[in-house]
Amino acid sequence: QVQLVESGGGLVQAGGSLSPPCAASGRTFTRRALGWFRQAPGKEREFVAAISNGGGTTVYADSVKGRFTISRDNARNTVYLQMNSLKPEDTAVYFCACGRQPIAVVTTSGYDDWGQGTQVTVSS
Repeated sequence: QVQLVESGGGLVQAGGSLSPPCAASGRTFTRRALGWFRQAPGKEREFVAAISNGGGTTVYADSVKGRFTISRDNARNTVYLQMNSLKPEDTAVYFCACGRQPIAVVTTSGYDDWGQGTQVTVSS
């Protein structure tokens, strides 16, 4: 099992940037894919981005492609989500998750361990 703790959320104006890190503990971290999901009030949790265990493959939702970048530092057991050109519709609680396999996948069922989430609010 991997424990995940997100931080670095907050309030930002439209067009601004945030880069919340997610710190992980657990021996299997480096062998598993990592993902970021988000959930807005009244909506289902949706996929944002994912990265394979070695970092060589990344996948993004169409809504964030070109604006968000996922990366990981296996030496520090940390995954990052660089969010640029933020829009009010990006407002949500953002969750990091550790996948069941090394391959990056886009469905919640592909992830076993979840963080508690960090709130990101984008004002217009």
